[in-house]
Amino acid sequence: MPALAADKVRITGFSDVPFGVVSVTTDQTLSQSICAYSSASTGGYWVSAQGSGSGGAFTLDSGAAQLPYDVYWADSSGQTGGRQLTAGSTATGFTSAISQQFCNSGPPTSASLTIVLRASVLTGAIAGSYSGTLEITLGPE
Repeated sequence: MPALAADKVRITGFSDVPFGVVSVTTDQTLSQSICAYSSASTGGYWVSAQGSGSGGAFTLDSGAAQLPYDVYWADSSGQTGGRQLTAGSTATGFTSAISQQFCNSGPPTSASLTIVLRASVLTGAIAGSYSGTLEITLGPE
């Protein structure tokens, strides 16, 4: 009997999320459409996210100053919201309609990642250059 390949996922198309100079009077939202592929028979996958803040928190840092941010995932492209992710937790029930792992036949994207800096946080922010890292992990369902 031949060995069976395990279900696999692949995510491609991420890029840096540069907010630039931000307004402190409104929420600042940046989204990007990416390719999320799952070889599971249903196309199902889960998503987990971890930030670079203490304990994996979603924060941008500038020296000792921190700005928390929210992370959203949608299993369709072109979205500016979706299901809010919690650092270190797994969100299940996502589905990809993509049939090719590099999204180079059919739609070029299948999911959306949205980062939101809340105005309520920005009003108390200390001026500076903030940066952080967000790690996204997918697994088949």
